[in-house]
Amino acid sequence: MAVRSDDFFRIVDALVDVEQVEGERYTSFSVRGTRFGYYWPRTQTVGLKQTISEQKALVSERPDVFEEQFTSGGFGWVVVYLAGIDLDELSELVFEAWRLSAPVGLIAEVPDRPPRARR
Repeated sequence: MAVRSDDFFRIVDALVDVEQVEGERYTSFSVRGTRFGYYWPRTQTVGLKQTISEQKALVSERPDVFEEQFTSGGFGWVVVYLAGIDLDELSELVFEAWRLSAPVGLIAEVPDRPPRARR
């Protein structure tokens, strides 16, 4: 069930036009200048952009796996504990975060499903 950090990075690497910036305590991920995710190695968590309704649903259904991070500009960010999620679900959430941030023209160029997640 648990996802390893290298699994998460493989998911992100399969997406189109992702910019990765290493910080002192976290790594951030953007698509064409718009942020969609974070990774914190110390806590083995990721932060992902979602719709506010999806944020609320995830946190209320599984508070042991998801927690509310913040809301901004009509989006709700969630913290995801990698130890509590499976690879397919994380792939879908990362892909959705990417889609919420990517320009429409870029979205039209990619298949309407997450890249295949493999270990």
